[in-house]
Amino acid sequence: MRARTADPAAARVTRRDGDRLLAATARGVWASLLVTGAAVALSTAAALALPAALAAAVDGVVSGDSARAARLLALVLAAAVCAELVSGLAGAEATASATAALRLRLVSHLLRLDASRARRLPPGELVNRLVGNTGTVGRVPLTLLHAVTELISTTGGIVMLLVTDWRSGVAFVAGLPVVLVILRLFVTRLSGAYERYQGAQGRLSARLTETLAGIRTVRASGTEDREIARVLRPLAELSEAGHEVWRTQARSVWQVSLLLPLIEVLVLVVAGLGVTDGRLQPGQLLAVAGYAAMGVGFVEQVNAVLGVAEARVAARRIQEVLLLPPLVPGTRPLPPGPGALSLRGVTVVREGARLLDGVDLDLVPGSLTALVGPSGAGKTTLALLAGRLLDPDHGRVLLDGHDVAELAPRALSDAVAYAFERPVLLGGDLAAAIAYGRPELSLDQVRRAAWAAHVDDVVRRLPGGYRTPAASAPLSGGEFQRLGLARAMVRRARLTVLDDATSSLDTATEAQVTRALAEGMRGTTRLVVAHRAATAARADRVVWLDGGRVVAQGRHAELWRHPAYRALFAGGEG
Repeated sequence: MRARTADPAAARVTRRDGDRLLAATARGVWASLLVTGAAVALSTAAALALPAALAAAVDGVVSGDSARAARLLALVLAAAVCAELVSGLAGAEATASATAALRLRLVSHLLRLDASRARRLPPGELVNRLVGNTGTVGRVPLTLLHAVTELISTTGGIVMLLVTDWRSGVAFVAGLPVVLVILRLFVTRLSGAYERYQGAQGRLSARLTETLAGIRTVRASGTEDREIARVLRPLAELSEAGHEVWRTQARSVWQVSLLLPLIEVLVLVVAGLGVTDGRLQPGQLLAVAGYAAMGVGFVEQVNAVLGVAEARVAARRIQEVLLLPPLVPGTRPLPPGPGALSLRGVTVVREGARLLDGVDLDLVPGSLTALVGPSGAGKTTLALLAGRLLDPDHGRVLLDGHDVAELAPRALSDAVAYAFERPVLLGGDLAAAIAYGRPELSLDQVRRAAWAAHVDDVVRRLPGGYRTPAASAPLSGGEFQRLGLARAMVRRARLTVLDDATSSLDTATEAQVTRALAEGMRGTTRLVVAHRAATAARADRVVWLDGGRVVAQGRHAELWRHPAYRALFAGGEG
């Protein structure tokens, strides 16, 4: 029996599949935009023809020959209605596809970052950029398309106004420069206000996410009021930026709303005098009115201007993430080997701090190595290097003599298994969560790994057993850690890395798990970040780190003679 996943097809999705999905989504965006563009072009043509058709119909009624003009007017109106329907449907599809493509690209980029860079932005801030900012930018292609067609429509309206009556056209053009200056100032002011608004929104979201993650600690400490105040601190800035947007909009809108009617009145006065003088026909007066209204139509795109101003800021926030350099995947396969990990002159620098400094290290194949050291010594950084969850700034990391930076991601993930301090269980039910990434594993294999991690009895006691949804499983932190250990053990990788993966276990359970690592996984290389003396004592070798450098290596009993080494385990069991 196979370990069931929530979606077996999704479990086999590769990096190449993701690239294909992104490319297909991008093609969908262009296809929808082309259809929308064609429909909008037809709608624009119909709008330009409508005043002339209306004028011809009125003049036909006056002259007694209205049938032909009426048919032409009906055809123009039908074309306009059909074009609006098609552009509305295709436009919605284009916006949805553009937003999906942007989110796919952002998620794909995030998953290709190394672990330290991926943690630069808090989860709440990333969610804000992934959901809110991408949705804002995703509307831009359609907004720009409509803006371009509106510009064409406006230009066409002005040209047709000049053709119908050049005096009315000159009167119209004379008032436009003032309107354009007001709109330019409007966009400039809005961009700054939107940037402050979205920054405050992201900070509020980040603080809320952090508080919800630690809600039990907050409740236990009785600090609810303090946390509410901390979370809502950016609200004042958010409110001020929001009010600034409205104030800017109000100042600009009343100015434009006053100018446009004045321009249209001036145009109609000039055209009306033309009718009085016999220079224009009554139908031409209607055409002048229609083309004048079309000429000022671009000002009605205030919402589009607002959207572009907001999207400029959102795009900068997305670009900040996309500019973070990703790990460039290797392409080489990994031949069989015993799991020998070697570091050669490895230095890792993040935000000016040296997390590792010129480290040279060799893990004996098939052995259990414990990493010990004070907080900040570089233990987790070294552990992440093994499976290329981050790259060194200098030096090389070798697995069985092959640079991990040159290995294909699938080959490396098959060779190196991880268990973390706070495992996230993905895949659907608990069986699929343990077999995550390896859907071909049987349920018996999953159960054996869970038994080795001393969590099989816990899972069996649940009403759904191994079919219990991982997201709603009523488990403690230590039990989740043991499921993470089972996920690492079931892979039987040549190198298994446990990064603080037993910190939530009680002493007796950790001793059982460590015994399973030491005896039940013989033949594979194991690297354990250890905080308890008993764990270090079971290791074949201990690597002592401090300040990003290797202080000493040897058996636990040998290193125990150093007072500084014994101090590492102060407060724990001896």
